[in-house]
Amino acid sequence: MIYTVTLNPAVDYYISMKEFQEGELNLINNGYTLPGGKGINVSKVLKNFGIESTVLGFAGGFTGDFIRKNLKEYEIKDKLVELKENTRINIKMRTEKTESEIAGHSPNISESEYKEFLKAISEIKEGDILVLSGSVPKSLKTNIYQEIIEILPEGVKVILDTRGEPFKYALEKGVYLTKPNNVELGEFFNEKYETIEEIIEAGKKLRKMGSENVLISLGKNGSVLITKDGVWIGNVPKGELVSSVGAGDSMVAGTLYGIVKGMDISEAYKYGIASGSATAFTEGLTTFEGMQKLLNDINIKREGI
Repeated sequence: MIYTVTLNPAVDYYISMKEFQEGELNLINNGYTLPGGKGINVSKVLKNFGIESTVLGFAGGFTGDFIRKNLKEYEIKDKLVELKENTRINIKMRTEKTESEIAGHSPNISESEYKEFLKAISEIKEGDILVLSGSVPKSLKTNIYQEIIEILPEGVKVILDTRGEPFKYALEKGVYLTKPNNVELGEFFNEKYETIEEIIEAGKKLRKMGSENVLISLGKNGSVLITKDGVWIGNVPKGELVSSVGAGDSMVAGTLYGIVKGMDISEAYKYGIASGSATAFTEGLTTFEGMQKLLNDINIKREGI
């Protein structure tokens, strides 16, 4: 079974307009609302690909109800802990020139609510896969992902997709895969990388620090996969960018799809690239058909070969 953890989900309000004028009345061209959260996105893409998963985390109030209802419509199982406070609302704004985000205020999570969440974690068994992704609410410890990993049984593959201190602490316990982007990688090492060679070296450092495999997304410049067997560099297929929101989560889901189907991670990487790109080229998250259409346009080169 695959479990995805979203500690800080949201209701995401997507809006588009020609331009945003500060201090003025702005009219949108288009708007729609979707449940947000990196783990939730991974579960939804997996469902689109015919792979079952269970969503773990927290949800509260009318916004929490909206998330639960949407997951039910998707026929995705959830064990979200009910909070007293409302789940946050985020704004994702796209103009002709830029993409901007406004992150809403996170609800407070009590000690009893956290303990209830840990009960769901305790049900994870050897051979399961756990995706730990997204930000950590201020009411929880920054080492929460580390604490979760500590109580897992042996043989659970952990995929880590977060940043800052939660990333650092979790990495110390060892994980199967991390998926930073180039900006997050630079933030973590307090460096600015100018070349692909520098990015690869930084990825190799993550392997030494506890990540068995490292998948680095580079936006329009493609991506890099680093494993014990070598380094692979993947392209971005041709297409028109609609929104980058959820593309990284879709990359995780596509890679997971390949792994669940019995592929080596270097082979599953192709499905990750296609999935992330397909989401970037459409509104919302990719379908299985959308991902498949791009597979033949993916070019992966092994470094040194």
